[in-house]
Amino acid sequence: MTLVSVVLTEDEQRLKERIVRTARHGRVLVVTMDRPERRNALGKVMRQGLRDAFDAFEADPDLRCAILTGTGPAFSAGGDLKEMSETAMKVPPKHSDIMISSNGTVSKPVIAAVNGYALAGGFRLVQNCDLAVAAEQATFGISEVLRGRGSPWAAPLINIVPQRVMTELLLTGEPIGAARAYEVGLVNRVVPAERLLDAALEMAQKIAAAAPLSVRAAKRLVQLTTEMGVTQAERAADLVYERVYLSDDAQEGPRAFAEKREPVWTGT
Repeated sequence: MTLVSVVLTEDEQRLKERIVRTARHGRVLVVTMDRPERRNALGKVMRQGLRDAFDAFEADPDLRCAILTGTGPAFSAGGDLKEMSETAMKVPPKHSDIMISSNGTVSKPVIAAVNGYALAGGFRLVQNCDLAVAAEQATFGISEVLRGRGSPWAAPLINIVPQRVMTELLLTGEPIGAARAYEVGLVNRVVPAERLLDAALEMAQKIAAAAPLSVRAAKRLVQLTTEMGVTQAERAADLVYERVYLSDDAQEGPRAFAEKREPVWTGT
């Protein structure tokens, strides 16, 4: 698999360090898009910043879950339209949609903490995360039809929301609010804005406290089921979980239960 890495100038490197921030909370990494004056638009520098942040997350064995959020009124307004206009972009480069690491995915869970509106590419980022917590004022929209652009990235959305909901989002470009997003299964929880990060951290810390091999296998099982269908996925899942069953952690879990103590996971 080809890994995406865009070469940045020194000025762009400094900008990247400012607009993509990371913070550790125990075994949880919080990745924050921090360019509110540009509505956290997904320009070249922001995209590469996200790739670098999630590459580091994937490579760190001490980190077990990540949260992606934004600052200001937007989670992300999507592609940087100013940048698109300046470069007269036609068909977007294939790598432009790869943001959750250099190959577009990580083996550990990622939670979207949606602080504001998530439009177009911002919506895609939410779609690409495994779970989502939304602030009450958050909105979600696929606005490409209003800009003459395309949204081929939305194809996997059919595995998340009903067909009629997906069709309405694509054809009208009209956003839906957090309550509606929860109702149709796009987000897992809706909370007051001041509780957003705390709620996402609570969810992330529960995941981080679980057996890491089991968590990774569970994430893979969901991917297999949506990509392959149930029958084929059941067969593939046996192989995915074989390493889990044969691990030291598979013995530690029952042993800790019998000894009435918290398990100590080693990931081996």
